[in-house]
Amino acid sequence: MEYIRRSIEDLLINASKTFKGLLVTGARQTGKSTLLKELFRDIPFVTFDDPFLEEQAKGNPDMFMMLHEPPVILDEVQYVPDLFRYLKIACDSKEKKGLFYLSGSQPFKLMDMASDSLAGRIAVLELAPLSLREIERDSYKETFLPTMEYLMERKRTAKNPGNIWEIIHRGGYPELQNPEVDWSLFFSSYIKTYLERDVRELAAVQDIDAFRRFMVSCAARTGQMLNYSNIAREVGKDAGTVKSWISILEASGIVYILEPYMSSVLKRTIKTPKLYFRDTGLAAYLTRWLTPDTLANGAMSGAFFETFVISEILKSYSNRGMDYRYFVSYYRGKDKRKRISAEEVSWEEAEIDFIIEENGILYPIEIKQSNHVTAEMTSAFQVLDKIPDVKRGTGAVVCMCQSPGSLRENVLQIPYWYL
Repeated sequence: MEYIRRSIEDLLINASKTFKGLLVTGARQTGKSTLLKELFRDIPFVTFDDPFLEEQAKGNPDMFMMLHEPPVILDEVQYVPDLFRYLKIACDSKEKKGLFYLSGSQPFKLMDMASDSLAGRIAVLELAPLSLREIERDSYKETFLPTMEYLMERKRTAKNPGNIWEIIHRGGYPELQNPEVDWSLFFSSYIKTYLERDVRELAAVQDIDAFRRFMVSCAARTGQMLNYSNIAREVGKDAGTVKSWISILEASGIVYILEPYMSSVLKRTIKTPKLYFRDTGLAAYLTRWLTPDTLANGAMSGAFFETFVISEILKSYSNRGMDYRYFVSYYRGKDKRKRISAEEVSWEEAEIDFIIEENGILYPIEIKQSNHVTAEMTSAFQVLDKIPDVKRGTGAVVCMCQSPGSLRENVLQIPYWYL
């Protein structure tokens, strides 16, 4: 299978020239090892998936470091956390850049290790599953923002992929871009490896069958507000256990928790976060949508389209080395509005699917699985006008329309393939 060029490649090359090491994190099978081996072909590759090398690094780290002098690629470093202090010593003893190239499939845990031991010495970058841009071999790399300036730049290379449901159902793992790879067999093996290695590594989960049911329950709720009690009742565990297990999925890059936008002015904000799977293919496998057609016409099609759109936006940021967790959110709350049929004031629920904050400007985004959208769908955007010290920027409806356009002043319609 041909190698698919990754949007993050230029950042990795620059980091290797300016830092003593770099760490590529991300969920299993996102292509971290392949990426490092492709970009740095002349550098020796060592993987701690090999039990012998893992035991050697744990039992005699001094000897391991002597046998594997830098520059060296160290794969799946989450299995040898004690090695980080030796990497720090090696970095401090040399002036040369590009000494260590690390990768691992437990993003949050690895970020903690790197910040504790290698702060200032190592660049940390997240590799997500393939984006639509990468799948379509689109060279555009800038982060998504719903503005006319973005649309004018984006239209130069944007192209409609045709049947998007085939891509949503297949998912973004690089190996699955080979049509000869069996979809069900891939995800069956993926989940088995994930449960046996990452779940046991991150937490002492004894009831693996219950954790598997828990994953299915979470996949069925992608795009929904996170209700620990409902999931707990479904899998037969207490809410505390479910909350702990959610943190495992998040720490290993399986799900993303989107926090609500908070402001003291918006007093009726619902403060519950929303849950999104990072790969729609994995969510489809867990919820047993076995073909693109059944997914496209099924009850969860809207949730999957929203999950796909938000995942694509987040990838545009992570592929530029940006930690999006601090400037994206959503809004849901009950706000005062006058009913059209009467003069009385009532409380009606308003929701904004996604908000990007940049330079004190809030960019609201609505996501609709439709090829025809209207300005009325964005009425909730006006809630943001109540917030002092920030400005509401251009809003947008991301949808299945055939071309970008303006719905009204300051509100755009954007095809999903412009992301």
